Amino acid sequence: MKAKGFMDLFEHELKDLYSAEKQLTKALPKMAKAATNEQLVEAFESHLEETEGQIERLETIFKQLDISFARVEKCKAMEGLIQEGKEIMEEGLEPEVLDAALICAAQRVEHYEIAGYGCARTFAQQLGYEHVAELLQETLDEEGNTDKKLTEIAESVVNQEAQAATDDEE
Repeated sequence: MKAKGFMDLFEHELKDLYSAEKQLTKALPKMAKAATNEQLVEAFESHLEETEGQIERLETIFKQLDISFARVEKCKAMEGLIQEGKEIMEEGLEPEVLDAALICAAQRVEHYEIAGYGCARTFAQQLGYEHVAELLQETLDEEGNTDKKLTEIAESVVNQEAQAATDDEE
């Protein structure tokens, strides 16, 4: 990051989020395919649609602020989180246990995004870009709702299924 000032930092954060979201659009279909719990599959598919909308929202912000997003550095944090998720899918876990592990991986991603969008929204407010802050808050709300939905799926069914599937082995 070659940020010289606060606006540079804000632009960097927006571009980092853009890269993260673009990477996520490639990972979510793989996660949905690997999941066996129907609620979890639907959550991943729904979040993919939402993520595509979040990318469009970021592109709108770039245009409003006259920020070029043609060349964006790859978000290394998201790359790492996705790699961890990929490794989980390759471990040969029982399907029910894999679902629980996929939720963990997805929530790590959501928490990273929540932190990033929260910072970007606060930066936008500080810079006086209230409309941009509102757009970022919309995405922040969606990320928080996805995190809550994943928690509900985990607590209501997936974790119990994962435990039941492996209780016999112990």
